[in-house]
Amino acid sequence: MPDQIGQPFNLYPFPDCISQQSWELLQPALSKKHFKKNELLLAEGEHCQSLFYIDSGYCKSYYQMDGAIKNTGFYFENDIATNLNSFSSGEKSAFNILACEPLTAIVFDKNKLFEAAKKAPEIETLGRNCIRLFASKQEEFATLFKLYSAQDRLKYIEEHHPDMLQRVPLSQLASFLGVARETLSRIRKRRTVG
Repeated sequence: MPDQIGQPFNLYPFPDCISQQSWELLQPALSKKHFKKNELLLAEGEHCQSLFYIDSGYCKSYYQMDGAIKNTGFYFENDIATNLNSFSSGEKSAFNILACEPLTAIVFDKNKLFEAAKKAPEIETLGRNCIRLFASKQEEFATLFKLYSAQDRLKYIEEHHPDMLQRVPLSQLASFLGVARETLSRIRKRRTVG
C-alpha cells in the first residue's frame, strides 16, 4: 500500500519550486511506494498513469524481442521513470519498467496531477519540468546511440554516468549499449590495459 507524502520533498533539480499552498493542492496526486527487487512499476501493455520520481534504488526499462531482453534505460536516484508516450497519449506501454533492487519512488498520479495543475500554475510548471527532465535524459541516450561507436558509448557512460558501471550487471549494460557481453568485456579490458 502506498504511503502518503506528508511534507514537501526535495525534487532535485527543482528544489523549493512550489509554494506551501500548491504543495497542499498537489498532495492527493502523490504517494510514496516501495517496490521489491524484480517488481514491475509498469508492465508492457498497460496504460502508463504515473511519473515515478526515484527516491532510492534503481529501475530499468526493457522489452523482449525473440526471447531476448533489450534494456532501453536505467533510472537512478533523482531520476524520473515513465513511458512518456503512453503517459501523454494514453496508448499502451510498449515496454516494462522493473525495479532492479529494492526501490522507493514518489509516484505522481497522472489524473490527479492534471487536476491539481488546473488549480495552480506552479504545479503545471513542476509537471512540465519533470517531463522535461525525463525527455532530456532520453534525448541524451538517443544521441549517444546515433553518433558513437560501442567503445565511445562506454567511455561516455564511464565519464557521465559512473553509477551505471557500479550498479548495473555487465550483461544488462551490454544489452543497453547494443553489444554482446563478451564484446563489452573486451572493450573494458582494452580500456583498462590501454
